[in-house]
Amino acid sequence: MITTIEGGITAPAGFRAAGVHCGIKANPEKLDLALLVSDQPASAAAVFTTNLAVAPPIIVSRDHLHATQGHARAVVVNSGCANACTGDQGRQVAHLMAAETARAVDCDLEEVIVMSTGVIGVQLDPRTVTQGIITAADALSVDAHMLCARAIMTTDPFPKERAVEVTTPRGTFRIGGICKGSGMIEPRMATMLGVLTCDAAVAPALLQRALSEVTEHTFNAITVDGECSTNDCVALLANGASGVTIGEDDLPLLSDALYEVCRFLATEIVRGGEGATKLVTVQVTGARTYDEAKQAARAIANSLLVKTAIHGGDPNWGRLVAVAGRAGVDFDLQNAAVRIGDIVLFEGGRPFDERAPQAAAYLKAKDISVSVDLGTGGSDEATMWTCDLSKEYVQINAEYRT
Repeated sequence: MITTIEGGITAPAGFRAAGVHCGIKANPEKLDLALLVSDQPASAAAVFTTNLAVAPPIIVSRDHLHATQGHARAVVVNSGCANACTGDQGRQVAHLMAAETARAVDCDLEEVIVMSTGVIGVQLDPRTVTQGIITAADALSVDAHMLCARAIMTTDPFPKERAVEVTTPRGTFRIGGICKGSGMIEPRMATMLGVLTCDAAVAPALLQRALSEVTEHTFNAITVDGECSTNDCVALLANGASGVTIGEDDLPLLSDALYEVCRFLATEIVRGGEGATKLVTVQVTGARTYDEAKQAARAIANSLLVKTAIHGGDPNWGRLVAVAGRAGVDFDLQNAAVRIGDIVLFEGGRPFDERAPQAAAYLKAKDISVSVDLGTGGSDEATMWTCDLSKEYVQINAEYRT
C-alpha cells in the first residue's frame, strides 16, 4: 500500500536537509543553497541531461558516481547561477563545492553529488558558495525539507515536494523528493533538477534501473517550452535506514512508489511553468509502438499553435490533427480521432463542430486533457504533460538576464 505523507525529502529515515541564503541571489529573502545529507552510506543513482553543452556540475557528479560505483552521502545544490559554459574555472568551482561539502559533513569527496541552476555563462563566486555550504551544514535538520525545496528554485512560482510511505509484508519504507523547474523545460532525460530519497536498502544497479524507468514516464514526459537545459539532473539516494531491503522481485513495488512521487513532482513543474495558466494532459492512442506514441504526444505538447489555442480557450481540433499528421509517425486521417476532454471533435474523417461550444466551456478549467487517436489500429499509447503558452512566458524570458 502506498500512502502520501508529509515531510518531503526528509520523510525517509536517516536524511537531513538545509536551505539557506548565501548571496548568490541578490535578494536576501530568496534562498540559494540547498544541502541534503544521508546519515549513513547510501546507494545512489542519477539521470543527466543529454544536452552536449553540459555544465561542470554534471561532469563532476557523473565522475563521482562512477568512482564510487553508485554510492553517495550528500547532494549540494546552488540556485541563481547555472555554472554552465564557464570553462576550467567553472569546473574548479564545481569540484570545490564537492570538497567543501565533504569536509563539512565528514564524507569522501566522491560521495558528493553537485547540482547548479540559474543563468548560463556566469561564474559562480567560490567564496560565496563555500560560505553557503558551511552555513547549510550547520543548519541541517529533519524539519528543513521545505527550506531545501525553496533553495533550489529559480523562476519557479512555488516549491515542489512529495513523500509517500510504502507498507509491505516485510516492513515499511518511505520515498521523498523535491524538484525545481519552470522554464527551459523539455525532457531529454529530465529537464530540471530533482533530488529523491529512500530509506530502503537497494543495490545501486537496481536503483538505477528503477530511476531510469520511472523517469521515462514522469520527468521525461513533461514539456513547458521544448527547451533542453544544460544542467538537468535527477539523483536518488537509498540508505537502508528503514531496515527494509528491496530485491529484484520487489522492483515493481519500488517503481510504483517512485512513480507516485515523480509523477506528482513532474506535473507540478508543468503546473508552475513560466506563464502557465493550465496543466494539459496530452494522450496519444492507436499507435503501432510506444516510441511512435511518445513522439506524437511530444510533438503535440510542444506545438506553439496548440498551446496558444488552449490558452485562448479555442477548441481548435484542426491544430491537433495537423501536428499528429506531421509528427513523423504512422497516421491514418480517415480513422483518426480527436477529443478535448471527453468531447469528440473529429472522428471518422469528419468534424463535429456543433460540439465546439461544449469544448470551449471545458477549456476554461485549469486542468484539462486532449487526446488524439492516430487511427493506425495499433494498441500502444503514451502520455505527456504540458501547459498553455501566454504572453507572460515571452516577457519572463525576454528579460531573464536583465
